[in-house]
Amino acid sequence: MISAQDRRTVVELIKEANINGARISKACKVLSISRRTYERWNKSGDEIADRRPLAQRPVPKNKLTEEERQEVLNTVNQKEYSSLPPKTDAKQPGSRRLRSERSEES
Repeated sequence: MISAQDRRTVVELIKEANINGARISKACKVLSISRRTYERWNKSGDEIADRRPLAQRPVPKNKLTEEERQEVLNTVNQKEYSSLPPKTDAKQPGSRRLRSERSEES
């Protein structure tokens, strides 16, 4: 993320370049930002602070419940799995599967 001070500096540089005859699009390209980004930052003459950290994000539909998360942690922390690398296929013959996987097959 770019700081508010850096945004102000970029907007000032583009304005200065434009006053000296450069096109806004070309000045934006030199500074590696899109013209639309510049327009948002310069909206109504007042640069806008980055609002991404304040965004309300919905909870993913596939998020594990606390019970499922704990079951996964309990399984991977068992002694028989302690020496396996993280990407090992847990469905190898003879491997134990999570309760939720067994119930889906029924």
